[in-house]
Amino acid sequence: MAGALDGYRIIDLTSMIAGPWATMILGDQGADVIKVETRGCGDHVRAGGNRQGGLPANFLNNNRNKRSITIDLKDPRGRDAFLRLAASADVVVQNFRPGVVERLGVDEAAVRNVAPKIVYVSISGFGENGPYAGKPTYDPLIQAISGLASVQGGSDDRRPRLIRTIVPDKLTAVTASQAITAALLARERTGKGQHVRLSMLDAVIAFLWSSDMGSQTFPDAEISVQRAASFIDLIYETRDGHMSVAVMNDREWAGLTRALERPEWLDDKRFASPRLRDANIDERLSMTQEVLRTRTTDDWLARLEKAGVPCAPVLHRRDLTGHPQIQASGILIETDHRDAGRLRQARPAIRFEGTPSSIRRGAPQLGEHTDEILREAGLSDALIADLRAQSIVGEEAS
Repeated sequence: MAGALDGYRIIDLTSMIAGPWATMILGDQGADVIKVETRGCGDHVRAGGNRQGGLPANFLNNNRNKRSITIDLKDPRGRDAFLRLAASADVVVQNFRPGVVERLGVDEAAVRNVAPKIVYVSISGFGENGPYAGKPTYDPLIQAISGLASVQGGSDDRRPRLIRTIVPDKLTAVTASQAITAALLARERTGKGQHVRLSMLDAVIAFLWSSDMGSQTFPDAEISVQRAASFIDLIYETRDGHMSVAVMNDREWAGLTRALERPEWLDDKRFASPRLRDANIDERLSMTQEVLRTRTTDDWLARLEKAGVPCAPVLHRRDLTGHPQIQASGILIETDHRDAGRLRQARPAIRFEGTPSSIRRGAPQLGEHTDEILREAGLSDALIADLRAQSIVGEEAS
């Protein structure tokens, strides 16, 4: 069965993580994704480490289900070849700094001139306006300016901390993929394409506002210093490792006291209600931690699960693949890549009953599909050969 986006063509001008993962999500769902890269170097992630078959793991994990073409967009003939390709597309996605696509002549106006119904997507770091619009952007900068690092630090008077994975990049990717499918649905209904804009900064601030910006929600109220909910997180030490235990309601609190053999906690006035347990969270979590240190993780998991208390072990990356829940979920699959060999990757997270996602091809080598893509765009073999000879498209023969 074909994927949900079978028949749609996506032109991917992006590099790094946010744009490429967004378009890979669409490729997994059946879209024909054409990755347009710079001759000679391509996506910056291609230079990364942890490689097999000339391809780094991060590139393999963000660029499957794509074909690669290399074009010199600074050359007018390269730009013209790109526009012929764009004329056959449903979506163009780019994440250049503001102003670059206009200088290259592949901006929305130029593309819409050849593809009037195109969905043109611009992903930026800080947005198109403001003093930071032209700044180079990396994930830590967005964590810093969005307030995410402060939230992760715990309170306004604690040292801000980075989350140790690139949340702004990944969140922007997921947001962009949803925006693209929404714009395609709108085009089906109206017959009109549109320009879709989003920034990493906007994506993260919208993400934080749902749960972390309560004191900023009421504009007429004085904003107080953000105090920590607790200086202890919900990761606890056990005798042989770590685990997480989360108690939200009275039933779970009673179950915790039974599992930990601390019935006297039910009579402690500090913990008599969810509101009071939140107000005295440091004391509550400290007491819980002291008890959990006395037994192994497996012992506590058995006791807590029997008492109906939400809990889970903390898995290291090396332990993840063998855990029975991960194996039962089927989220990790193995495939064979022509150059990189055997790969273990996460399958598409969304499972469609009638239009299943699939991994139809591994991530491409740089410029691997240049000739076939240009032929599909209507260029003759003679013209393609001439463009190659002029070093405008394709890679040098190795």
